[in-house]
Amino acid sequence: MTINADPQELAKFSELAHRWWDPNSEFKPLHQINPLRLEWIERVVGGFSARSVLDVGCGGGILAESVARRGAARVLGIDLALKPLRVAQLHAMEGGVDNVEYREIAAEALAEEQPAAFDIVTCME
Repeated sequence: MTINADPQELAKFSELAHRWWDPNSEFKPLHQINPLRLEWIERVVGGFSARSVLDVGCGGGILAESVARRGAARVLGIDLALKPLRVAQLHAMEGGVDNVEYREIAAEALAEEQPAAFDIVTCME
């Protein structure tokens, strides 16, 4: 199976993982656009309520956690960079968001493992 991932990008985001949820860090643009993209996605898909959502390349979980907070029944964020995933897990746990899960797995591997398992799939930036 071929995996579409850039090792340099994974390393870069792993090094910055501890700053993911700092709205004044390198991730400031993500924090700024997140409400807009969240509203746009929600409008396009007709809402998140009681739906299963996959966020491919979720990093530290900014979008995935926001979708979970909007009422999705289940959100899975996947990424190949482990450090940002750990940050995402910790942030969700500290915020009491229990309908989001994070996994270190390639989209291609997840597609083989769970074909057609999600109502909505996002893959941003």
